Amino acid sequence: MDPLHLRHAATSLVIGFDNGEAEVIHWGADLGAVLPDLGILVEPVPHSAIDARVPAGLLPQASSSWRGRPALRGQRIVDGVAGYDFSVRLRVTEVQVKGNAAIIVQADPDAGVTVSTDIALHDGGLLELRHTLTNHGSSPYQLDELATVLPVAPAAVELLDLTGRWCRENHPQRRPLHQGTWVRSGRHGRTGHDSSLLLAAGTEGFGNRHGKVWATHLAWSGDHEQFADTLADGRTMVGGSELLGSSEVILAPGASYTTPALFAAYSDRGLDGISESFYSWFRSRPQHVNNSKPRPVVLNTWEAVYFDHNLESLIGLAQSAADLGVERFVLDDGWFRGRRDDRAGLGDWYVDEDLWPNGLAPLIEAVTSRGMEFGLWVEPEMVNLDSEVARAHPDWIVSPSALSHKDGGRLPLEWRNQHIIDLVNPEAWQYIFGQIDALLRDNNISYLKWDQNRDLTEHGHAGRPSVHAQTLAAYRLFDELKKAHPAVEIESCSSGGARVDLGILERTDRIWASDCNDALERQSIQRWTGLVVPPELVGSHIGPTTSHTTARTHDLSFRAITALFGHFGMEWDIRQVSGAEREELKRFIGLYKEHRGLLHTGRMVRADVGDPSLMLHGAVGTSVEEGTTAALFALVSTRTSFAEQPGRIAIPGLVPDRHYRVEAIFPGPADADYAHTFTQIQPPAWLAEGAQASGRFLAEVGLPMPILNPEHAILLKFSNA
Repeated sequence: MDPLHLRHAATSLVIGFDNGEAEVIHWGADLGAVLPDLGILVEPVPHSAIDARVPAGLLPQASSSWRGRPALRGQRIVDGVAGYDFSVRLRVTEVQVKGNAAIIVQADPDAGVTVSTDIALHDGGLLELRHTLTNHGSSPYQLDELATVLPVAPAAVELLDLTGRWCRENHPQRRPLHQGTWVRSGRHGRTGHDSSLLLAAGTEGFGNRHGKVWATHLAWSGDHEQFADTLADGRTMVGGSELLGSSEVILAPGASYTTPALFAAYSDRGLDGISESFYSWFRSRPQHVNNSKPRPVVLNTWEAVYFDHNLESLIGLAQSAADLGVERFVLDDGWFRGRRDDRAGLGDWYVDEDLWPNGLAPLIEAVTSRGMEFGLWVEPEMVNLDSEVARAHPDWIVSPSALSHKDGGRLPLEWRNQHIIDLVNPEAWQYIFGQIDALLRDNNISYLKWDQNRDLTEHGHAGRPSVHAQTLAAYRLFDELKKAHPAVEIESCSSGGARVDLGILERTDRIWASDCNDALERQSIQRWTGLVVPPELVGSHIGPTTSHTTARTHDLSFRAITALFGHFGMEWDIRQVSGAEREELKRFIGLYKEHRGLLHTGRMVRADVGDPSLMLHGAVGTSVEEGTTAALFALVSTRTSFAEQPGRIAIPGLVPDRHYRVEAIFPGPADADYAHTFTQIQPPAWLAEGAQASGRFLAEVGLPMPILNPEHAILLKFSNA
């Protein structure tokens, strides 16, 4: 059988079939249209080894003497006894190819197992793979793991992934690739604050704009593993899988299980090339938010009023927001029955009659009459024991026991005073769907901030583990509400960034990257979240002058420049903002509206700056129309520098032969915080009058940059000269 060769956007995937199983021969740089005889790639057979060549299968298996991490682990249960058909011998039975997509079917008739693999190489070079295993046997088959894996080239010697915690999500960590298996396990029942988000293997020292990189992301919002597996024979596989609980998936005869999608990208231009592949995929989807309207300026009420809901006060906040140019007003936690703090009310999704005797309608009218959309916070997957629904239906609360807690069953420990409502229970699912559906039918709500504030520890249904089923039930809840209310946008929030993955983003319209609005923390959080997720899908707000979560104080310009590079908004009592500060805030809202088209469609560029105290990042557009903004960059100082001055810094990513006018648009000499931003006697010559240069000159020679005080930033505009 001829090899399968998919190629697009400087990427090739080659799968061979010579030994009867599907083997990934190459994933990486484009190989051109014509392949040589792949027999030239047959490796030697070493001493003290299996007397045959061992393929790196699309599903690596012990039956081919693969000694690394297997893709499939499972066992057949016969007459109540497990352990049969523990090792399968999958061989190709069918290959279907259509354009840059393929389906490969491999089967073991003796074991009664068939695995069908769907592969698509998308226009921007992003590869998508998923497996479906079907039990064709006459007895149940217990699936323990079905992983999706890909080989990386021997040149990949370093591994980068992300980790974090609440209010410090998505921070990078690096390590050399050694023999053995590096595994990141997520046992949160959600993606997790410490999620790896992306597992990237690359050449030594790969950076933002240089080096070869092979990267994978698992599109799943439940328990999961991502791993790199380096064998003694020198081969390295990277991949991921759903992390299944004990006996969580037992397939009856004829039943199937489909893995989450593994998304994979290759780049010979560093991490920015990986981002371009993901951004291209996001932006090509029919449901992508940019396809319908620009991303509106948001005001969220949480850090303005917390649980103190008062109609007159909130209408005043709405008026202040409208005066500034806000386009979406979001009422956060505290609006529903019994909700005066975080100890009660979750699950009772009725408007609190004491707080809102006329319902939400008066506030919604006050918001919409001022030209803004109205949004509402919900947390449909959680429940407080102090709630009407928990008292009426204790059997709807997730428990590791087969009994409800009313009947003596044990509950998991509380987390933020809350438990999980069992969406696997059809009655509980229908109740939650009905409550949120009614809210959306009865009120003019354009947007839901959908929160999920705890891990799913000891998560069970009827005494068995059920994270898998709960995740699918939550997905179905999103899907059915979207189907019933297609115009309503949904934000995925999970104590900030604990549910950020392409599984949840398949059914939501943005993510809340972190509960931390501290601009310094946000610089790193947004940079690394943006490795996968484009800025128009990442909520980014200006918080109060002194941060709620860190007690750190920043100038408005630093907070605003940070927030510009995302889906911009505010989480701040803006009624207290007056005078020159209010005018400055209006100006930033205007800057966002002027440039959001560029920020949300342009190529993200992140420079490799030698000084670790500085970050340079921006969005580069493709328009050649006269007078349009071609790029917007931020130079950010995160701490004191080892150098007296930054010197010349190169601006990468611009069109080499195009001439640009460069100007600092904030802050400038006329701005109130100009002196606070800089620590210099004299600025670089171009800063006051601007400069003109080609993209090639700016990338190779650069410009002398001003000396910034720590935790300050400057916004640079590049226009067609």
